[in-house]
Amino acid sequence: MESRGNHGNIQKVPNKDITKLAIRSSLLQAAFSYERMQAGGWAWAQVPIWKKIFGNDKKGLADAMADNMEFINTSPPLVSILMGLLASLEEKRVDRQTIRGLKNGLFGPMAGIGDAIYWFTLMPIVGGIAASFASKGNILGPILFFIVYLAIFLCRIPFAHLGYNLGVKAIDVIQDNSEIIARVATIMGLTVIGALISSYVSLSLSVKIGTVSLQKDFLDKIFPNILPLGFTFFLYWLLKKKVSPIVLIAVVFVLCILCSFFNIM
Repeated sequence: MESRGNHGNIQKVPNKDITKLAIRSSLLQAAFSYERMQAGGWAWAQVPIWKKIFGNDKKGLADAMADNMEFINTSPPLVSILMGLLASLEEKRVDRQTIRGLKNGLFGPMAGIGDAIYWFTLMPIVGGIAASFASKGNILGPILFFIVYLAIFLCRIPFAHLGYNLGVKAIDVIQDNSEIIARVATIMGLTVIGALISSYVSLSLSVKIGTVSLQKDFLDKIFPNILPLGFTFFLYWLLKKKVSPIVLIAVVFVLCILCSFFNIM
């Protein structure tokens, strides 16, 4: 059944489905891979929403699924905000590239914010207090920790509605400036991916020529981290040549084992 949203147009996604989206987002990390990280759980959580939005438009549904099976790695407690936001944009059929760019531009910053708030601040503090109670035999310790963890889980529901409503209010602005927003979001997304590369890829040669370290005394003097950069571009070039990501993962594993065995890295 269709209902009317805040933006004055027919809303294909009822509030109960936004709530369902929030609950399904709890399985964000149920399907991990080196190639796509959280993409499997991310896409699965949104499938019912997309079916409501696209109806018999199989191509629109296929495009949405393909775009959302790309690499994503963000904060599980905050992910429902992003899902709600993108659901509202999908509903209004905002330009595909704009939606894709916003997703790629926002998941990285949201990961940093979520980790800083939840796992580096809130949970250590609550864990410390709960552990203090528990060490004295007080049952309040585990109960307190469970209540806070449950609250974090349930916050997904209002967060999903918040993201959806924010998206609805921003739709007119996005549509009027879609090309600029798409370009800015794409640049931000590429910047985030570039930062992830520097964090995820680590290569260091242990080879020495006499007393000179090839890594520290030569490569790092010319261009710090040139090996991770070069190796990343090499893998990207192979991807452009239609080499399967599974093959690349296998090659990386084999190279790591061989280089470690021969003490090259």
